[in-house]
Amino acid sequence: MRITWASGTHMGRVRTNNEDALYPAASGSSLQTSLFAVADGMGGHVAGEVASSKAIHVATSTEGTLTERIRAANEAIVEAARQDRSLFGMGTTITMAEFDPDGTVTIGHVGDSRAYLLHQGALQQLTTDHTIVAQYLAAGKIKPEDIANHPHRSMITRALGLEGDVEVDTFTRKLVAGDRLLLCTDGLNSMVSDQRIERYLQAPTPDDAVWDLIEAANAAGGHDNVSLIVIDFGS
Repeated sequence: MRITWASGTHMGRVRTNNEDALYPAASGSSLQTSLFAVADGMGGHVAGEVASSKAIHVATSTEGTLTERIRAANEAIVEAARQDRSLFGMGTTITMAEFDPDGTVTIGHVGDSRAYLLHQGALQQLTTDHTIVAQYLAAGKIKPEDIANHPHRSMITRALGLEGDVEVDTFTRKLVAGDRLLLCTDGLNSMVSDQRIERYLQAPTPDDAVWDLIEAANAAGGHDNVSLIVIDFGS
């Protein structure tokens, strides 16, 4: 079956540079196995951009499973920081999707970027955030409504570039025609509620959904870079 997608990124209304990266950067469609990825860099004005760009380049150009691709990206970031001390401490999230024409999608994930599935009009978050507040929520120490104002809401527990090895979450889902997948950096979900994401994601086309969501994030304050890819299956 055919997949159709759209990609978009924006610096936001507060930041002076964009530390996000994504693949592919342009809209398209395919009947073949296809890769998609978003990454949100951290570590300073330059280092965050280096980390996210390197993660996307290595992960999408390396052969192998998503775990192997993401671990190769992690090794490349660690090595780059070892060779250039000005990049020390850089890291990045990454969330990848590999679509197969047989109707399956495999997700690989590290950090707090996200994958969502819109199925029959209902939104489901597929990935689990690797953050302190997500751990607190899972343990019942806080409620969902506490996350937005929690002092540790930005503390990531897992990212590429921090250690020589990294644990990668992977899973596979079966899709049906009409399903729509969203990959996004936290510049979207930190500004736009899941309820509103669900509504905007039901736009007529992937391109419409991408720019409606980016505009919503910026209208809510645009405190961070925002990058996302919307993929339709069987369109």
